[in-house]
Amino acid sequence: MTTIGVLHPGRMGAAVGRQLASRGHRVLWDPAGRSPATAERARDAGLERSADLATACDVIISLCPPASAEQVAEGVAGFEGVFVEANAISPARVRRIADRAGRVVDGCVIGPPPPDAGGTRLYLSGAAREVETAAALFDGTAVDAVAIEGGVGQASALKMAFGSYNKTMGALAAVSHALAQTYGVGGHLLTEARRITGHHLADPGRLPSVAARAWRWAPEMDEVAATLQDAGLPAELADAAAAVFRRWEEDQDDFGLALPDALAHLRTTGLGDAGQGQGR
Repeated sequence: MTTIGVLHPGRMGAAVGRQLASRGHRVLWDPAGRSPATAERARDAGLERSADLATACDVIISLCPPASAEQVAEGVAGFEGVFVEANAISPARVRRIADRAGRVVDGCVIGPPPPDAGGTRLYLSGAAREVETAAALFDGTAVDAVAIEGGVGQASALKMAFGSYNKTMGALAAVSHALAQTYGVGGHLLTEARRITGHHLADPGRLPSVAARAWRWAPEMDEVAATLQDAGLPAELADAAAAVFRRWEEDQDDFGLALPDALAHLRTTGLGDAGQGQGR
């Protein structure tokens, strides 16, 4: 049994913690400053409260909104175990954390919170011994831990490359459907979309879920933009996707949001003359 700390048990963190607890590991979380919803998720996942993860744990896994990653890492300063930085942040940021924190494993989660039919993968990079330690924790769980070659920064680079496509296409589809709705041509757009693709554009019912998660995805797209800039690549598309996601800040975690409302929340003004085709 390994004692593992989770920072912090949001939807993904709680689900990962539940998987670890199911294998007999002792999984802790720090309730200081956390919301009642977080406490409920942690309790349901079988996590134990602890006021000092840095002393009590062998491994700490950080799963938090990207913008908070460095602050969260600083909260366990002095930790001498393996710190798995599994947030959606740029390679440059994870290397900064590693420079200050010591035994850091770079991680990236691709897929929904486990368990799910779509599968959840945790890619890990860094020093071989630490990567092996982190990967072994997930043996027999619904999380497929995959070690990849290279040092700290490689797993984050994969997340940025995947996220730049996966998140951006949701933003593009939402704007397309909102524009089509404005002009009353949504049905025709859907007909054409279903001829060429099977994702967000062809299945707009997925977009309210995008809106509910956009508060986390906007900072991730900021990280993607920074990573693209570091690589000498254009970052404008990632910046634009972040701007789209920030239009949905009021819809945070609202998984009951209706599609017309999700599309309407992308607009900053009334329809004006643009809606002249609707209902006519």
